[in-house]
Amino acid sequence: MNLPILRRQYFNRATVREDLSAGLVLGIQSIPDGLASGLLALVNPVYGLYSYMTGVITGALLTSSVLMSVQATSAMALIVASVPEVTRASDPNVPLFTLTVLTGLIMLVAGLLRLGKLVRFVPNSVMVGFVNAVALLIILGQLDTFTGYSSSGPNRVVRTLDLLRNLDQVHAPTLAAGVLTIILILTLERTRLKALGMVVALFFISLIVPLAGAEQIALARDVADIPSSLPLPVLPSLALVPTLLIPALSLAFVGLVQGASISASVANPDGSFPNASGDFVGQGAAGIVAGVLQGMPVGASMSATSLVIGAGARSRLANIVAGVVIALGIVLFGRLVGLMAMPALAGLLIIIGFRTLKLGQVLTVWKTGPVQQTVMLLTFIAGLLVPLQYAVLMGVGLAVLLYVFQQSNRVRVVAWRVEPGQYPVEGEPPAEVPGRQVTVLVPYGSLFFAAAPVFNAQLPAVTEGSRHAAVILVLRGETELGSTFMEVLARYAQALRERESRLMLAGVDPGVLIQLERTGHLQTIGRNNVFLVDERIGQSLQEAMDAAEQWIAAP
Repeated sequence: MNLPILRRQYFNRATVREDLSAGLVLGIQSIPDGLASGLLALVNPVYGLYSYMTGVITGALLTSSVLMSVQATSAMALIVASVPEVTRASDPNVPLFTLTVLTGLIMLVAGLLRLGKLVRFVPNSVMVGFVNAVALLIILGQLDTFTGYSSSGPNRVVRTLDLLRNLDQVHAPTLAAGVLTIILILTLERTRLKALGMVVALFFISLIVPLAGAEQIALARDVADIPSSLPLPVLPSLALVPTLLIPALSLAFVGLVQGASISASVANPDGSFPNASGDFVGQGAAGIVAGVLQGMPVGASMSATSLVIGAGARSRLANIVAGVVIALGIVLFGRLVGLMAMPALAGLLIIIGFRTLKLGQVLTVWKTGPVQQTVMLLTFIAGLLVPLQYAVLMGVGLAVLLYVFQQSNRVRVVAWRVEPGQYPVEGEPPAEVPGRQVTVLVPYGSLFFAAAPVFNAQLPAVTEGSRHAAVILVLRGETELGSTFMEVLARYAQALRERESRLMLAGVDPGVLIQLERTGHLQTIGRNNVFLVDERIGQSLQEAMDAAEQWIAAP
C-alpha cells in the first residue's frame, strides 16, 4: 500500500531534543487551556482536556501540515455552548460526543472531496465580523464566573447589562481572584516562563484560595466531576444526527476556515506549504477520534500552532509529545485539576478573548467601502445576538450574496473600433445601434444569471435608425452561458431582426454552441451568425467582421 501516512517522517533525530521541549511546553500549557475550553462550551471541563489530548496526537499523524496543532478552539467551543441538546445533557454527554464525531465526518468528507479551495470564497469582512463577535462573547461569557454574580437574560449581551445593574452583588473574593490571575499571567509571561506563566498563575491562585479561607470561591470540582483517568470509548447516537446536523455544519465550517488560514500561512520545515484538503482530512479524523473518546469538536488552532513553533518544534513529534503530556497530566494530576479556582480560569479566558479581538483588521475592512462595512457589521451583530451555529451559516450566506453582488456589478460592455493593420481601440458603446454599420461589443466580467440585467442595460438600444446593421458580440473565454443570459441574447437578436439587422457571436466555445442549439436560441440567432473560437486570437472576430461587412454592402 502506498499511503501518504506511511511515507511521512514523524520525527527527525537531529531535532528530537527541540521537539521534546516544544511538546512539553504545549502539553503543560494545554492542561488549563483545555479546561477553559470545556468551561467556555458549558460542558464538563474534562471534555476539553480529552479533546486536546486526542486532537493534537491524531492531527500530528494525519494532517498535511507538519506543525499544525489540532485542538478545541474558542470559536468552536462557543458554538457548542449554543447547542441546547449538548449543554443540557447529563454525563456521559452523548449529544456532545455525537456532535464531535459528526463534525469530524463532515471535515473528513470535505477533505476527501478536495474542497480546500472553497474557503477562499469566504470574504475577509465576514470572518473579521465573526472572529470579533467570538472574542467579545468569550469576554462577556466569563463575567459571571469572574465576579461571582449569576446574571439572567436571553443572551450574553443582556446578561452583561444585568450584571452592570447589580454591581453591588458582585462577590469580592471571587473578583479579586480573577483580577489577580490576569495580573499574574500578564506579568509572568514577560519573564523566562513565557507561555508557562499562564500555568503557574492559575495554579498559584488555586493554591492560595484555600489558604486564604475563601471557601465560597467556586472550584472546578464544584462544576463537574474531574476524573483522573483516560476516557473510555463512547459510541455516538445516530438518533441525534438530524438534530445536530446544522451545528455540525457550522462547526466544520469554522474549523476548516481556521485550518485553511494556517495551511496558507505556516510553511512546513522543508519550506513547502501544506495542502488545505489534506489538512481537512487530518482535522476530520481528529474530530472522529475525539468524539469516540469523549471529547469536544476540534479544529486547527492558530494560537497552539504558533506556541509550539515558537517553542522550537521541528517535526510532528512535538504535537505527539504534547498529547502524551496532557494524558499524563490527566492520570497523575486529575484530582489537583479539580481544585483549580473557577475565577482563575475565567481570567484566563478573558485574556484569550481580548487577544482574539482583531481591531486592526476591523479598521482595514472599514476602509474598503460600505458593502464590506455592512457585511462585517451584520455578521458581528448576528454573532452577538443569534446562536453561533446560525450566525455562522448567516455569514456564509452573506459571503455568497456578497460574491454574487460584486460579480454582477463588475460586468462592463465596451465597444471596439477595429481598423485594418491596427490594434483595436476601446471605447464606450454607442447609445443606439447605428444603421448600416458594424458595431463590435466586448463584455468584461462574469456573465452569469445575476449579471444578465446589468449586461442588458449596457447594450446599445435598437431603434428605427438601427436598420441593416450588424452587432458583433465577442464571447471568447466564455465556456458556459446560463439560461438567463441566453434569453437576453435571444431577445436582442430578435429586436435586431425586426429592424432587418443581425446579432453575430464571435469567439464562441463549442460547448456554448451546443447550449444555444439545445435551448432553441440558435434558431433565433442563426447558425450562420455564430463564429467558433479559433486558437488564433482575433481570427474569429475577423471572420465575423468580414461576413458582416459583406452583408451590409450587399444590395
